[in-house]
Amino acid sequence: MTDQPHEILHPRHWKPALGYANGVAARGRMILTGGIIGWNAAQEFETDDFTGQAAQALRSIVEILAEGGARPEHLVRLTWYVTDKREYLTALKDIGRAYREIVGRHYPAMALVQVVALVEDRAKVEIEATAIIPD
Repeated sequence: MTDQPHEILHPRHWKPALGYANGVAARGRMILTGGIIGWNAAQEFETDDFTGQAAQALRSIVEILAEGGARPEHLVRLTWYVTDKREYLTALKDIGRAYREIVGRHYPAMALVQVVALVEDRAKVEIEATAIIPD
């Protein structure tokens, strides 16, 4: 392990991963979220903008982590479910900027899946998070 809370696992001969990690090794107290969508604490959507919803979901995840004593750098995995891969790719620069503002420059293992729909009709993105607070 390094001075980071977790060890990033990346074979040296692989091309660098940009904005995510291929693997993470960690030990400690786990915090797992459900699928978090881009509505506020009152369960109201403030925007139909993809980046706005993604940013709100990330802010909500950071709030949940804080409830458990974790910080964004304790994230080890994010799974993103999106209703439109093209909309995600078009907004990628803005999503990256929002991510760095909310989470910082910590990039856990991530996966992105396009789904037909999410339970809430206005939701464009849903994110599940796993964090581990080191022993």
